[in-house]
This record gives sequence, C-alpha cells and structure tokens, in this order.
Amino acid sequence: MNQVENNYAIKTSDLTKKFGERIAVDALNVEISRGEIFSLLGTNGAGKTTTIKMLCCLLKPTSGSATVMGNEIHKNPFKIKEIIGVSPQETAIAGHLTTRENLLLMGGVSGLKSNHSKERANELMQLMELEDRKDQARKLSGGMQRRLSIAMALMSDPQVLFLDEPTLGLDPHARRSVWNYIEKLKREKTILLTTHYLEEADALADNIAIIDQAKIVAMGTSPELKKKYSSIRLLKISAENISADIFDNIRRPEWEVIETVGGLEIKAVDIDFNMVTDFLRSKNIRINSIQLLEPTLNDVFLHLTGKEVKNETI
Repeated sequence: MNQVENNYAIKTSDLTKKFGERIAVDALNVEISRGEIFSLLGTNGAGKTTTIKMLCCLLKPTSGSATVMGNEIHKNPFKIKEIIGVSPQETAIAGHLTTRENLLLMGGVSGLKSNHSKERANELMQLMELEDRKDQARKLSGGMQRRLSIAMALMSDPQVLFLDEPTLGLDPHARRSVWNYIEKLKREKTILLTTHYLEEADALADNIAIIDQAKIVAMGTSPELKKKYSSIRLLKISAENISADIFDNIRRPEWEVIETVGGLEIKAVDIDFNMVTDFLRSKNIRINSIQLLEPTLNDVFLHLTGKEVKNETI
C-alpha cells in the first residue's frame, strides 16, 4: 500500500460485478477521503447496494479491486469487517427487543466487553436521542427505527460507516430528523451513503457520484455538478393581467417562456433579469413577486440520465 492510497478511506479500481450476463456494477472508480460523506446517487437498480456489499466483503467482485482504510477487499475481508459499520437498506433490528437491548446485542456480536458495550450503548442512545425509548423496537416509528439502525452500526466505533438508503420510505419530517443525526457524525467518520433522494445527497454529501445503469456518469461536489452539467436558470414572476401580445413580445429564440396561473416562467441559460422586469413595468404590469432560481441537482440528474426522480422531493 502506497502513501497515496493510505490517504483514502475507500478507493476502487474498475470494480465490477456481473450476475450472469447482467452487469450490476460496471468498472466503478471512486476515491473517498477520510472524514468525508460520499454519496452514490441513483435510481433503484442502478448498482448502489451491490457496491456496498462488495466493499463490505459480503459479495465477491467479478473483477477490479478496492481498498477500505488501506485493506484490500480480496486479501483482508476480516480486517475490513472489524473497522466498518453497516446500516442496511432493510432496517435490521430485533423487533421484540428494546432499543437498549438491540444495541447491547450488536455490542456482543462486535466482540465488545460487557461494561464497554453498556457505556457505548448509553453514548449512542444519547447521541440519537433514543434514551427515553424503552418500548420494543417494533413499536418505534419508522424514523426512530432508522436512527436505531444507524446507532447499531456505530456500536463498534467503526472507522467507515455504510448507510444504504438511510431514509428510504420515511416521511419528510422523519427524513430530515435522520439527516440531523448523520450531520452529527460528519468529520468523525467516513460515510458512504447511497440514496435516490436528490435533496439527501445535496444536503449531506461532500462529494456525489451519480450512477446510472451500473456506471458512474458524473462525480463532484454538488456546486461543481450543477455548474458543469446544468446551466439552466429559472425566472418565476407573479404578475397580473399579462396579455397574449406581451407574452409574444417577451419571447426569445433561446428562452422557454411559459404562461402560468398568475404570471410567467422563463427557462434559459442566460436571462436578462432587468430587461424582463423593465419591459413588464413599461407595459404597466404590476409585479407581485420575482424568483430567480439556480440549477438544481434534479436538473443535473435529468441532463445526465434522461430520468427525472418523481415524488422524492421534500
């Protein structure tokens, strides 16, 4: 292992997994720095969970290689399992046990001594605000079950934490609550987070890899991706009594002008904000409100994959 590789918590080189003729992960190349939250963003079936399973040494790659904290997945699977924590997509908790009992069970599985396990459980229950939850785990809300799942993954104090769709199926309030707890772990752990929620990647990740049909199609910070792949801006104007001839006069070949209820929208790479508002005012149009919106991660995703993630916004 050279010094460059040692700087990365996770590094993959052409990591590939095939199931028969189907390619689940195609030549994945990522470099994840220590203390970073890195998101694999893609729709269901894109290859996110398969990637995590390979990095956790639960699934053997077809080809390629990867290291986790400098340990090669082919050569040191047991060492890797000692230094990672995993919160799977399907919440893996014992429903008949209490929150504390679930954590102590995980402590025992992780080889922690009894006193250490109790101390660690107390710390995590406080961190995740679960100390007052004494019911059986199956009686917890979906959001609290996800928090418990993350706490269980942290029992062994892992160096690398894998969160596979950590807020899948949660309502917006519960989702944001889980985000807050993930934020608390920032810089303390290296986190690989898979998600198909655009806002989740945008809010939490230092770097994002967009994965589509088993391949990474773009990678970078959220601002970098927006700047590189989507320069479309949106101007929303709420105004009264905009006639058809005014719409005709405001149109430009390079603009998409849309009539809305109570106003108009303009989509374009370059919008002359002052020209539009001055023109409307010259026609005695009363402007109630104006919004100039920058490109979103959804714009980037649509541009790169041709797919729009629906019903995932918060």
